[in-house]
Amino acid sequence: MSEQMNHPQSDQDQADRRNFLKASAAAAGLTVAPGVLLYGIAHSRPEDQAVSDKVRWGMLIDTTKCAADCNACVTACNTENALEGRTGPQDSQWIRKVSIKNLQTGAEHHLPMPCQHCEHPPCVDVCPTGASFKRADGIVLVDRHICIGCRYCMMACPYKARSFVHEPLTEQNPEVPRGKGCVESCTFCVQRVDRDETPACVEACTADGHMAMLFGDLNDPESEIAKALKGQRTTEIRADLRLNTGVRYQGI
Repeated sequence: MSEQMNHPQSDQDQADRRNFLKASAAAAGLTVAPGVLLYGIAHSRPEDQAVSDKVRWGMLIDTTKCAADCNACVTACNTENALEGRTGPQDSQWIRKVSIKNLQTGAEHHLPMPCQHCEHPPCVDVCPTGASFKRADGIVLVDRHICIGCRYCMMACPYKARSFVHEPLTEQNPEVPRGKGCVESCTFCVQRVDRDETPACVEACTADGHMAMLFGDLNDPESEIAKALKGQRTTEIRADLRLNTGVRYQGI
């Protein structure tokens, strides 16, 4: 070890280093304040408007209105987030259609399966770096700047909702930064939510006339989704895990 490395840093050196780290964090869009976003540059919300736990975003999916041959939600997600084969055959899929069948009645249902945005997300519990985290408003995200690609979160997710970026990325959406070697999943189109817009999948489902997906604030008793959940029987996938998912299903 050289003599220079053995010497402790001067006060000025340490100050310069702190200033450099602050500047780097600001350039990357990082912050350590509770409730403030940690998702790269993909946000339009002013920095002084931290998200709040007064809101909890959620989604209600009516499987009786979800057509088996419709993939409007998947296509919209891929387009919005610049997915769909952009990194080759192993590219991520943030929402997928799955089919389930009641073995007793023979009834079949076809439903979208995004990240469930759990109140108690297993992916966050197992992440060794804190890259997987839950915003104050309930949206579960991955900070690509500190994701080390260990994929523990993928193993912990009971919904198989997470993907790993295997290959270099091209044609990215500047609002949705992605990175090779990182894990990623549905973000509820957080870049749109922070502009007071609905997720792309919900918008596409509505435009297609199916009206099978409803998005809103679960904490607001006057919101359409809160009223629907109160007045109808809904199902939480793997309710036995007691994760209190932000995505609920009707008709199954």
